[in-house]
Amino acid sequence: MLEIGTTAIDFTLPDEQGNLISLHSFKGKKIVLYFYPKDNTPGCSKQACAFKAAYDVYKRNDIIVIGISKDSSRSHLRFKEKYDLPFILLSDEEHKVIEAYDVWKEKKLYGKTYMGITRSTYVIDEEGTIIKTFEKANPATNAQDILEYLAQLSNEQ
Repeated sequence: MLEIGTTAIDFTLPDEQGNLISLHSFKGKKIVLYFYPKDNTPGCSKQACAFKAAYDVYKRNDIIVIGISKDSSRSHLRFKEKYDLPFILLSDEEHKVIEAYDVWKEKKLYGKTYMGITRSTYVIDEEGTIIKTFEKANPATNAQDILEYLAQLSNEQ
């Protein structure tokens, strides 16, 4: 994971429609940037639906939610349509951004070792600085955990 206090790495990736989206275009807004392993898998679907359920709160607070996986834009489109997801999904098929954000890791499943995305989330402030990380994010609670962190942050200011 990138460290808290570092500048978020800028990137440009295609969304589910094939439109190119750049991180810097959201400067001036808080961003939740979450990395997930695969569209339409149980954990990833649960996480996406949790962000959908909390999306009104994110939108009301002018917070951008962006999900990134190595799935294709076409896969993202099907995933968004199936669950009626209201936020941005970006495709990183070559996993350059995934690697730059240090979430491409060695994993093990049933005794086999392979490389894959660790479910991780970054909260980026209006200036483009990483202010919070969630390594090995819980798919069921990640969206709410972020809102609780942001509420606590607001209370401290």
